Amino acid sequence: MIAVCPNPFRDLDLKISRRCCAMLAEAGFETAICPVFADDEPEALPTDLTYRKITDIAADCTMAIVIGGDGTILSVVRQLRDQAVPLLGVNLGTKGFMANLEPEDLDRIVQAARGEYRLSKRMMLEVELQRNGQMICRDHALNDIVLHGYGDCIGMTTTCNGERVSQFSGDGIILSSPTGSTGYSMSAGGPIVEPEAENIIISPICPHVMGARTFVLDPQRTVRVTAERLHGRRAYLAVDGISVADLAGGDEVIVRRSPHQTLMVDLGLKSFYEIAYEKLR
Repeated sequence: MIAVCPNPFRDLDLKISRRCCAMLAEAGFETAICPVFADDEPEALPTDLTYRKITDIAADCTMAIVIGGDGTILSVVRQLRDQAVPLLGVNLGTKGFMANLEPEDLDRIVQAARGEYRLSKRMMLEVELQRNGQMICRDHALNDIVLHGYGDCIGMTTTCNGERVSQFSGDGIILSSPTGSTGYSMSAGGPIVEPEAENIIISPICPHVMGARTFVLDPQRTVRVTAERLHGRRAYLAVDGISVADLAGGDEVIVRRSPHQTLMVDLGLKSFYEIAYEKLR
């Protein structure tokens, strides 16, 4: 079975999803439409179609076609974290670095359904939030993990395998994977890294010190960021753009390589360098 996962706020009336399902059905493939971001606004979905939850059919899926932007892909990644389902993105967003197809390339989905593609394996990050020695939460990210103040300047000390990397006050800090290097990390001055590389990237956000710089680390490192000197100032932890917890003074955010990885379909239409040049010029 092939899951078609549209963002109904970008794929209006699910026109592209309908085309995908029709093309795949004609080629002999079974499909299921699994909308993303529609739980709170079901009225955004056409009433003439039948819908499934991606988590209910994940074990039977050979591929998921995600129709939307990078945020839509990240949402599907979170839902399929424990399942090795290859993802093929159709870009309806603005940049769409993770999507392999544009709408004009839609006829390529049958090729992908037949397994005629290269599998792109993407490193993920695991994050733990610890407070007073107790684990508050654990999560996994494909793109990035962010500590950020709610409009306030916050203090942070970062260590790598116990060695101090940086200590500064600023808006926050980003710990990203290579896939996430073209997202928030890049906007904060971080490097662009090939998405299939294996690194942990540390990028400060508006640091109040001239010496704070981006670091690109070996994937086997363990990074700890300690939230300091909050003194009533509010800060939060976000994983792939989703706020997962408010931070307290002394909280430790521990980031390491995740045991999970994301599988992306690569049809070989353009190289990463071509995509980066076109989308960033």
